[in-house]
Amino acid sequence: MSDERKSKSRLWHRRRKPRPKQDTRRSLLRELPILLVVAFVLALLVKTFLAQAFFIPSGSMEQTLHGCTGCTGDRLLVTKPPYWFSDPQPGDIVVFKGPDTWSPEVETEPASNWFTGALTWLGRTVGVAPPADDDFVKRVIAVGGQTVQCCDAEGRVTVDGNSLDEPYIFEPKPPQSRAFGPVTVPEGRLFVMGDHRSASSDSSIHINDRYGGTIAVDDVIGKASLIVWPLSRFGWLDSPDIQQAQADAATSRIPVGLGLAVSALTLPTQRNE
Repeated sequence: MSDERKSKSRLWHRRRKPRPKQDTRRSLLRELPILLVVAFVLALLVKTFLAQAFFIPSGSMEQTLHGCTGCTGDRLLVTKPPYWFSDPQPGDIVVFKGPDTWSPEVETEPASNWFTGALTWLGRTVGVAPPADDDFVKRVIAVGGQTVQCCDAEGRVTVDGNSLDEPYIFEPKPPQSRAFGPVTVPEGRLFVMGDHRSASSDSSIHINDRYGGTIAVDDVIGKASLIVWPLSRFGWLDSPDIQQAQADAATSRIPVGLGLAVSALTLPTQRNE
């Protein structure tokens, strides 16, 4: 092969090399919309059935959950499988859709167009945007069939006559200013309250609403399970059995009383002869 032909061959190969890169770029551009759609569908499925992040916008759950207008509130992981086969229990922290009569704890601007709406939805999915106006986070106090009231002689909420053990309460109101009830919770509904009793718009505030301020179990989005941000507050959230401790204390008095009575009856008696 002559030098001229070799030179032309090298030049031809050099011109051919960039084509695969161009083809790859075109392929990526064609596949990008498909990848975005797949990612959107996966995010929607995860949010609908498994878990989603949630942004705490207010201080109604202080100091368990931190949040305030304009500050860096806690970001939660809200899980849904815990309520696949059972209902929320007293002590659980739940995120739910509030009744129409409940005022939002934080005002959000409506999306001006579909693009900003999509960004807002994505931000709420990953927990970097404030929740919707009708999303709330509170603690379950009583469930269907139970009667809740405030307050006992020590200013505590009672359920079915038993005082609750609530060590998480922050800045409680004076008992005379937060008295309510008694209210019997309808079946399929929950009585919920914020841990920051002096700054929470919850069931106790809406006691005169239909259903006594309770929320529907079907409106519960999921269970607040984990604080994921900020890292300094990272950790699992407890669900204390707030009713069981007092119920155990109440029932424990019965065996003691019975034991004393039985002992008195079975003690040998001394007869005078």
